[in-house]
Amino acid sequence: MADKNQVIVTEKIVIGISACSMGCPVRYDGKGTDSITILGREKTDFIWVPVCPECMAGLGVPRESVHLSGGDGTAVWLKEATVKNRKGIEVVEALKLGCHACLDTLKRAKVSAFIYRDGSPSCGVYRTSMRSQKRGNPPGVFGSLLLEQGYFLIPADDLQSPIKWWDWRRRLLAFHWLSTVRIETLGDIHAVWYKLKFLCQELDNEYARRLGRTIASLDKRLPEGFIEQFRKELLQLLRKPSNLKRITQSLWKNYAHYRKATGKKIDEINSPEFQRNVTTIAKELVKMERSAVEDQILFGTSPVVYRDEHRLRALREKKEEQG
Repeated sequence: MADKNQVIVTEKIVIGISACSMGCPVRYDGKGTDSITILGREKTDFIWVPVCPECMAGLGVPRESVHLSGGDGTAVWLKEATVKNRKGIEVVEALKLGCHACLDTLKRAKVSAFIYRDGSPSCGVYRTSMRSQKRGNPPGVFGSLLLEQGYFLIPADDLQSPIKWWDWRRRLLAFHWLSTVRIETLGDIHAVWYKLKFLCQELDNEYARRLGRTIASLDKRLPEGFIEQFRKELLQLLRKPSNLKRITQSLWKNYAHYRKATGKKIDEINSPEFQRNVTTIAKELVKMERSAVEDQILFGTSPVVYRDEHRLRALREKKEEQG
């Protein structure tokens, strides 16, 4: 019988971050943007590893701004493009060394995800120009390595939106758990799929339904390579952002299940017709997560949550007091 509780992760996930996005004044102009203070107390749920390829390249602060020339960051590694500063001087070899130094740091820290600064020719992933109307030549030099290494990548700007950050966080936790959970048998596949299928249906319903049918048709002799492919495809799907409409629909669907299973109402959660902003919706989602953990009900759209040992102990003591 499937375990119908949330998956609770008690170990803090290690997140790499572009140092300038953590408020470090390491940009070429000596500035930085603090993107994580807005998370409030939640930022202490993670361990942060700030890195800056351009600083590790020895380019200094302040410095001449740099740009990709002749191609994107991937082409730089193939020696088909280069990196120059504003004076036209090549800094490509130094920047490569800086990128490798940062990557080594992330690996030593056992980083699971990276928060990148789009617009940077080094850390940018989907944009390497600070000009809003230009994408530049993405990915950047370091961004190319991040993609190659398969990190769970989060744009720093999305931390400013409560609903976008909630979406990234719940998918990161699921990604981290799926990356480490043991999958050896058909029973393991069923157990993992039970936890993740509702989130996967929200992200890509057609794919999730098809995968569900495939799993249902399996016998005890799994096809060769199936487990590896199963994990790989789900990890790729969990990188895919949802949207506000799908998230709110999933919230109400799961809340209806919660009410049916527990006979309880959550006053902070409003009906689908109620007009509210994204900050309110994010608060409702967090409240739903907490209630699901307390009442041991799977909140399928956010199946993996983080709780430190202190909070878990307090929850157990509360349950004991209630009998």
